[in-house]
Amino acid sequence: MDRNRLLERIVVNPNIMVGKPVIRGTRLTTQHILNLLAHGATVDEILQEYKGLTKEDILACLLYASETLENITFMPLVEAV
Repeated sequence: MDRNRLLERIVVNPNIMVGKPVIRGTRLTTQHILNLLAHGATVDEILQEYKGLTKEDILACLLYASETLENITFMPLVEAV
C-alpha cells in the first residue's frame, strides 16, 4: 500500500479524542497503538484485541509517527553520562 493511502487511514478531528490523531472510524489514537508496540505487543496481538483493525491501520500509525518526527530535532530527556 502506498504512502498516501496509508496516511488517509489517520484522521484528526477536534471532536474525537480531543483532536489527537486516530485511526479512521475508531477512537484509537496513533499514540495508543505506538505505545502498545513499544511495550512489546505484536501486530497480531493488537489485531486480536481490537477487532476491525487491520495490519494497514497499524502500519499507518507507524508511518504517521515517522512523518511527524521527520522535521523535529530530538532532545534527550536526560543528559548522557
